[in-house]
Formats: sequence, C-alpha cells, structure tokens
Amino acid sequence: MARHRRQFIGTVGAALGAGLAGCIGGEGDAGEATVDGSESEPTGAGDDASGTEASAASNGSYTASIVPVGEVEFDAVPETWLCYNGGWADMAFALGRRDGFLTAGNMIPGFFFEPFGLDVPPQEDLPTLANWNAGGWNKEVFYELDPDVILMDPNYLHATGWDEDWDESDTAEIRDNVAPFFGNNCRRRREFHDYELYTLYGAFERLAEAFDERERYEAFATLHDEVLAEVQSRLPPEEERPEIGLINGGSNPEKGVFYPLHTQDEGYEMKPYRDLDVKSAFSEDLEAAGEADYERLLEVDPEIIVVHWGIGTTTPESDGFSAAAFRDQYVRPMEEDGVGSQLTAVQNGRIYPGAFGEQGPIVNLLQTEMKAQQLYPEEFGEFDPEAFPDVPAENRLFDRQRVRDIVAGEF
Repeated sequence: MARHRRQFIGTVGAALGAGLAGCIGGEGDAGEATVDGSESEPTGAGDDASGTEASAASNGSYTASIVPVGEVEFDAVPETWLCYNGGWADMAFALGRRDGFLTAGNMIPGFFFEPFGLDVPPQEDLPTLANWNAGGWNKEVFYELDPDVILMDPNYLHATGWDEDWDESDTAEIRDNVAPFFGNNCRRRREFHDYELYTLYGAFERLAEAFDERERYEAFATLHDEVLAEVQSRLPPEEERPEIGLINGGSNPEKGVFYPLHTQDEGYEMKPYRDLDVKSAFSEDLEAAGEADYERLLEVDPEIIVVHWGIGTTTPESDGFSAAAFRDQYVRPMEEDGVGSQLTAVQNGRIYPGAFGEQGPIVNLLQTEMKAQQLYPEEFGEFDPEAFPDVPAENRLFDRQRVRDIVAGEF
C-alpha cells in the first residue's frame, strides 16, 4: 500500500533537487503560521489554510505544504509515518493517527499520554532511527519501516552535522526511495534554520492539512485558546510575577555546572513559559556565556529554579516521572553544596521539574497546567510531583475526556 503512494512525490523531488538546505517551495506559506513567539491569539478562528486542497482527499489526490519542504501531493491520506522529534508524534496522535506510528528517535515518555488513553511504547522498545554511539543515522531503518510520510524537516538529517558521513544526497535518497518528508525543525532554532520556524499550532495546522484532519485541528485549537484565556485571566499583575532561573536538564549540580536558558526563546519547547509570560532571571550575557557555576548562580539568586526537561526524569523502576530521582539528581546536590545551599530557591524549596522539551498539543496542555501550578499554587493549586500526571479534578485546567473525544473524532 505504501509503494503506490510514492508516485506522488515526483514534483516535490524536482522542487527540492536544487538544494534541500534552503527555504524551498514556500510560496504562500508566509503568514500561515504565527512566528513572533506568541500563541495567545485565537488559533481556531483564522482562515482555513488547507482550503479545498485537503478536502479533496476524499476524491483522490490533494496537496499540503510546509516550509522548507514546499508543496507535497498525496494521492491518499498517509497511513503510516515516523518522526525523529516526539513533538510531531504528539501532533499526529492529536489528529487521531496513533495507529500509524512507526517510531520516533526522541520520543515523549509514554506516561504523558496515559491520562488520554493513548498507549505509547517506551523509547527502548522503538526501532532506532539514530545510533549516536555508532556514529549517526540508521538509513536501513527508514527502508525497513517503509512509512508513507516522514514527519521531519529534511535539513535536520544533514545540516545539523551530527552525522559526518550523512550529506544532502543521503537525505534526497530517502526522500526519493522511501517517502516524502513533511516537517519543520520547530522545537528550537538551530544554525542551519534560516527559514520560517513555525509555532506549535502553526506546525500542527500544516500537519492537519497533510492528514486531511482540519476538524480535529480546529477542535484542539479551540480548546487551546480556552485554556490560555483562562490561565492568562488569572495571572497576577505583571510586576508581581516571578522571574525564574531556567537551567537545562543537562546541568550537573553535583559538579556545580549549570546551563542557563531563556524562557522566551522561539520554538515549541519554550511555549509553556511564553504562554505564562514567565520572565528569565538570567541576563543575556549569562545566557550567552552558556554556563554558570554556583557562585554565578548565587549572584543572580532566582527565587525559583526550574530544570528544563526535568519532568522527564525517570528510573527503570518507575512507570512515570520519578520525584525521588529528580530530587537526587538536581535538588539534593544543591542543598549539600556550601554555596548552593544559600540560594533562595533552595532554602524555600522552589526547585521544580520543568517542561519536557518535546511536546505537541496534547502534552502542551498538560505542561501549561503544570507550570501554572508550580509558579502560582495559590491560584491554580499545588503541584504534586509524586502524583504527576494525575491532578485533582478541582485543579485541572482542561477536561481530559474532551481531549480523548477529539482524538477519537467525537466532537
């Protein structure tokens, strides 16, 4: 079934042949996704970006477009797909495409999806797209899995420089012999990404076009807008909002090495912080330096420290987030360090696991709720690290069953 679909990619291959690393085939894409970092504008009330093209799926071929791939012609809705970054898997799940999931190289832990009835295997049980210990991408896996579409920015394969033996011709080979690419490197901006970087819902809308799932997209966009409106209406005045010290999960408190991050950077990984208008306690100079020790951290002395990706802290023995493992890895070393113990966040017990960087519309709802509870417990209820992702009904910002219904197509 997958092979006959490959016939539709000829025109796309011609468009990309001049160079995969550029912004190709983007005619008409500008303005279809918000790219200013803000997603508080209503996302479900805009023009129907998929127009009559996606609706043509019921009659045969149709087209969908995304930067940098350009326009892709499908002769049927893709049934199977793979991705590298788990945010795209989340988007596809939200569009009711869980059954077509083949693998992801950087997948969101399955416990994030449990409240919504979605069974997701652990990373170690998935086919491996990349083996970094062995040097790079596993080309054979692309062939073996034989997806109908690859939800990746094609430039992600060859322009990151992670695999020195993989170049643009290898990417073109996969596109021509396996399946078309459909994706955008929109978790964060990387050096090669000099073209449009979509917001989460900008990318989600493009994917809805590819899967002919406009109604599911709009249902999620409406729910997303409602949650944001509710959260933002309950935030304290701007002058009363705390600044946080956001550090990367790769920081090593045991060795006194911290990697400061900026809460307002573009890309879907920082969306919960942007949507809550969370300001960074770190100066631009400190963020640019890329590394800080305990003494430098104490100079800033943020009242709250958040470990980005921290909510993904697990152990082999745990079925989900491990509050004990998070404490052992990040909190206890700060408490036991002579300088670290002087930090206000340490003394007040305000070191929190931050959002998992990979997220789509489903996980983002959960993480927005989580951040609101961590930063404003008096308003949104206390965050309980021992129970996450379970949240008392009175503290929930959205109805889990409503998410299940949208995924099931019942809305």
